[in-house]
Amino acid sequence: MKRIVLGLLAATALSVSAFAADDKPAVIYDLGGKFDKSFNEAAFNGAEKYTADSGVKYREFEIQNEAQREQALRKFASDGNSPIVIAGFSAAAAVEKVATEFPETKFVIIDAEVDKPNVRSVAFKDNEGSYLVGVIAAKASKTGTVSFIGGMDVPLIRNFGCGYVGGVKATNPDAKVIQNMTGDTPAAWNDPAKGGEIAKSQIDQGSDVIFAAAGGTGIGVLQTAADADKLAIGVDSNQNGLHPGKVLTSMLKRVDVATYNAFKDAADGKFTAGVSILGVKEGGVDYAVDENNAKLMTDDVKKAVETAKADIISGKVKVHSYFSDNACPYK
Repeated sequence: MKRIVLGLLAATALSVSAFAADDKPAVIYDLGGKFDKSFNEAAFNGAEKYTADSGVKYREFEIQNEAQREQALRKFASDGNSPIVIAGFSAAAAVEKVATEFPETKFVIIDAEVDKPNVRSVAFKDNEGSYLVGVIAAKASKTGTVSFIGGMDVPLIRNFGCGYVGGVKATNPDAKVIQNMTGDTPAAWNDPAKGGEIAKSQIDQGSDVIFAAAGGTGIGVLQTAADADKLAIGVDSNQNGLHPGKVLTSMLKRVDVATYNAFKDAADGKFTAGVSILGVKEGGVDYAVDENNAKLMTDDVKKAVETAKADIISGKVKVHSYFSDNACPYK
């Protein structure tokens, strides 16, 4: 009997070891690097939480140019890593190609849709989260002029801008919203100096609340706003702590949760392919309140944004998606 029990224990241990050995997650960050304090860092935080919870280490790579997306995907897949999470819409073509070559490998792309049986596509209703921070901006502004700075001029970022204008105008129809993009190449995601220059220009035009959806470029926006004693709004990750008392809020995009869930689902044998689009109702986007901005979020501001949030969840308010017609109706 003792031998049987020991044999069962050994078999169980072997099966657990084999299962653990198969758990080889990896993450590839987009241009701007994993410590951009924004989009990429959210993916990093999700991966770190998975390691903290499970003890399983992950591989990672920070691309430096466009060609490295496909190279990194193929390298990780060749090495047996799975699932492989890659952040950024620009990776769609590379994921489609490499996922076809490695049909047994699980891939996850964030911010794009790839129709393959081994690919999970996670997108967010950025327009809804941006609408919420637009409401907050309009309530907090003293000048009646607020602004938006996008990174690369692509539909994804115009969707942020459109939602923001919608929230501002729903709260104060007479408000003025200034909008600028940083550029039309991937370099626009990592140019804090230019972000600062644009922010200064907007401040000179009367803006006292600036929402930056620009990756690493946004760090320069937040710094310039703080230096000018104006308010800024962070994006993707909670950036409230970068300049306590000067960052009004942050539009949270739960890339960290998407990354964590991908790793955990694969480890638990529950990985599913297909498209997930996460908005306010699904907990995919939100706004941040903590000790760093608590004094800025007055009862009046919180009441307005919580009402808007409830209206979006109930369907009473439908925030326009720029993707639906490549246009924004809010003026």
